[in-house]
Amino acid sequence: MAIPYEIFVGLRYLRAKRRNRTISLNTFVSVTGITLGVAALIGTVGIMTGFKEDIQAKILGTTAHIIVQDRMKDGMSDYDAVAKQLETVPDVVAVTPFILKQVMLTTQGSAQGVVLRGIDPEREGFVTALAHNMVSGRLEDLSQPIAVKLPPPDNPSGPLQSSEKPGIILGKELALRLGAFVGDTVSVVSPTGTISAMGMVPKIRIFAVAGIFQSGMYEYDSSLAYIDLGEAQKFFSMGETVTGIEIKVTDVFRAGDIARRVEQSLGFSYGARDWMQMNRNLFSALKLEKTMMFLLLVLITIVASFNIVSTLTMIVTEKQKEIAILKAMGATKKSIRRIFMLNGLIIGLSGTAIGIPLGYAFLWLIERLWTFDPTVYYISKIPVHVLAEDVLLVAGSAILISFAATIYPSLQAARLEPVAALRYE
Repeated sequence: MAIPYEIFVGLRYLRAKRRNRTISLNTFVSVTGITLGVAALIGTVGIMTGFKEDIQAKILGTTAHIIVQDRMKDGMSDYDAVAKQLETVPDVVAVTPFILKQVMLTTQGSAQGVVLRGIDPEREGFVTALAHNMVSGRLEDLSQPIAVKLPPPDNPSGPLQSSEKPGIILGKELALRLGAFVGDTVSVVSPTGTISAMGMVPKIRIFAVAGIFQSGMYEYDSSLAYIDLGEAQKFFSMGETVTGIEIKVTDVFRAGDIARRVEQSLGFSYGARDWMQMNRNLFSALKLEKTMMFLLLVLITIVASFNIVSTLTMIVTEKQKEIAILKAMGATKKSIRRIFMLNGLIIGLSGTAIGIPLGYAFLWLIERLWTFDPTVYYISKIPVHVLAEDVLLVAGSAILISFAATIYPSLQAARLEPVAALRYE
């Protein structure tokens, strides 16, 4: 199969004669510009995707994939029957009930408003990664009382006495703020207490710290605490009622579709929300940031495309006689346009082919050499993940911009008249 002559002519035109090395320099600059633009895009998109997936993994390690609540009532009383029905829904892996309330935790030297979750320690580990996030203590310790030493209620300065208190698990940052660690006690204050002649009296109960968890998300580690489901029902006077049911599914990215099936199975009175809905603002911001960074860095490739325009314009100016001879020999305007368009595409393809591995090399160096103190930044290294569709998007945009830069010079070359170019030869 014969190769079109336009390719040979185009490659020859990219190499300048000795008398004019400017074209070769401009070609090198154009390829370098495309290379740097592609490498910067690959690096930035890879880091942005890595951070998004890292945050996603930390969120899914603490919260369930789907949460089911009763739309008609403030709470769910028949949660055992609902849980059994949910287990029959396709793609549902595990379910567990939960209670969610806002309270205040106090110690002798500090107080902090938190979100208190009542959980079933035996079933929670099948739905979330709380058990794996424990840095001290065990999740199972919530289901049994913990022995502590406290002064008598009627004599705070009296000798310490042995007592058993229900357990509570605190986030790492929350524990540091309260100055409470495993074995210490904290007071849980509920704003919805009993009504007396003096007004609303908050309900207070002492819990012993059974463990500390670290999810990697500062918002969770500084504002979440867990107690046993039964203790939460007693403390909040909820009887046999819970806030809702947590669900783990087979595919987190199909959680929205599974949530719709859950609603269809349970009926209109129950609503299901997936993890993307519950964190919509965060993921929308990450997506917008990634898109804007991509558009800004595309400007590097656009700037490089101006070098392509200038390079091809100089080639057209220098090669007027050669172009005229080609046209006199029977070359059509379409063939002349194809020669210069191929020149631009060669520059774009060369820059893209060099820029993609260069971007991967940059990410490899960032991932291996740039480390952080995890106690300060919550990460030990920059998360990196390059998606195939992102690489195709970057490569496609670079090649498309390079091709667009060839349109004007190729049209100018095609309009060249042989008689005018060879008149004084």
